[in-house]
Amino acid sequence: MEWVPVSKLFNPAEADMLRSRLEAAGFTVSLKNMGAALAIEGYSMAAGGIWVQVPMAEASEAQALVDACRDSRSGSLE
Repeated sequence: MEWVPVSKLFNPAEADMLRSRLEAAGFTVSLKNMGAALAIEGYSMAAGGIWVQVPMAEASEAQALVDACRDSRSGSLE
């Protein structure tokens, strides 16, 4: 399965919240670099951020949800 990033975040709590929102909407979600971000404080920046990813087949619909979440929270998801 090919994964496509729909958001890149530097805050593990925000990444987990977005993962929860996507999963609640029925999407399959993977968080790349989450372990590195949790291992050492501030390490998510060194790892290139936490990538919230979905399968390619779900990417366009998931991206629309991410954009809607970002708009409703005034850009705080990135």
